[in-house]
Amino acid sequence: MSANELKPIKEGKVREIYDNGDSLIMVATDRISCFDVILNNEVTKKGTVLTQMSKFWFDLTEDILPNHMITVDVNEMPEFFRQPKFDGNSMMCKKLEMLPIECIVRGYITGSGWASYKENGTVCGIKLPEGLKESDKLPEPIYTPSTKAEIGDHDENISYEQSIEVLEKQFPGKGEEYAKKLKDCTIALYKKCADYALERGIIIADTKFEFGLDENGNIVIGDEMLTPDSSRFWPADGYEPGHGQPSFDKQFARDWLKQNEGHNWTLPQDIVDKTIEKYLQAYELLTGEKLK
Repeated sequence: MSANELKPIKEGKVREIYDNGDSLIMVATDRISCFDVILNNEVTKKGTVLTQMSKFWFDLTEDILPNHMITVDVNEMPEFFRQPKFDGNSMMCKKLEMLPIECIVRGYITGSGWASYKENGTVCGIKLPEGLKESDKLPEPIYTPSTKAEIGDHDENISYEQSIEVLEKQFPGKGEEYAKKLKDCTIALYKKCADYALERGIIIADTKFEFGLDENGNIVIGDEMLTPDSSRFWPADGYEPGHGQPSFDKQFARDWLKQNEGHNWTLPQDIVDKTIEKYLQAYELLTGEKLK
């Protein structure tokens, strides 16, 4: 196959994955999806923010758990990737056997968790203290795993006990060991990163991690890490429980789509500009650097 014909082996709503023999190259595009639909707009630089932010967190958490990143330098990748459209938004990664659990951790009560708590005082079956307000910080972060759905289906929340069963089915004799390690690592990663972010003016309300096994059977962080696409980031400045919080993510885009019928999944340019501004602001606050 000639260099100019490389085709992704997998295309998600935002990411494209290329097979590079013993590694993968993950490209975060500038596509934006809301409500599981890919919009007609591109958000310039969004893919670069996602890739560089994952790199930043991977580097910060190596002491807790290894990750799948090899390099984000296109000069260390095959020639095909040494073109402007891949520079900055591409990551070469180790191949992993991905585990079939989405590892979600919630440090604050919001979104579907808040809706469930109002109904019966629990989030994903976990009983929480009475009297919490929307966006309150939880006494301790909670781990609420879900199963990974096929594209088009919704992920399904499961209990910790069910996560043992799901893992046991795929890895006989290892279900309990893997489930415990996923839970412990998810909470340890969240605590370290949430503390770090808070010092820089960002609350990480919740996030999700994905893990896989490397060739030696070790658990490794895969996919993306603590990006505005996989997390809820709130400005610490002005944080006030009792209502929803503004966020550094696609909220502008989602809100505009909800308020404007007949939008045909196309955003006006000023909403696109505001959206990328939020992504860049989060990146700069967290890393202390401007995006190159």
